[in-house]
Amino acid sequence: MEEAEHIMELTVGAVLEGKIKSITNFGAFVALPENKTGMVHISEVANAYVSDIRQHLTEGQDVKVMVIGTENGKINLSIKRLEPKPQREGGNFQRREGGNFQRREGGNFQRREGGNFQPRENGGFQNREGGYQPRENREQNRPQRAPVQPAAPKTADQLFEEKLKAFMTESDSKLSGMRQYADQRGRSRRRG
Repeated sequence: MEEAEHIMELTVGAVLEGKIKSITNFGAFVALPENKTGMVHISEVANAYVSDIRQHLTEGQDVKVMVIGTENGKINLSIKRLEPKPQREGGNFQRREGGNFQRREGGNFQRREGGNFQPRENGGFQNREGGYQPRENREQNRPQRAPVQPAAPKTADQLFEEKLKAFMTESDSKLSGMRQYADQRGRSRRRG
């Protein structure tokens, strides 16, 4: 009876200590107490994006893990869920040189280093090359187009020629499809 009390409790949310047994491109296998093994998927290693798991973990490293699932005898673990979550600073971002966004005071996105957008006083964006503008400004600044002249009505001969071309194109397409179908049927009959 006492032996049953010492059996490790593997419930979702349990926090355990283990040792990294092996590392793959998709995750790390962790040796747990009582000769059990669980896996930390690469997405559960850190709160930031992990492209190479070996930059975060090494074989033989002692780790604290949380059980996040037990399905079909597999033990799914997480390291990042035991780490404090990164704090958000108002949820405002600013694009960095490498294309990523960084947080920014003021509430608007701003592209840096040759980007096109900068925040406007009214909260929208203004393209430095004269792109986006509020609707009322766009109407005023739109170049006036020359009126389009309606096409001259087509003669009966032109209409007939257009219809004949359309008919010939459609007929050629249908005949080609029928020939392919007949060829395929003929080949399948010869094999059978």
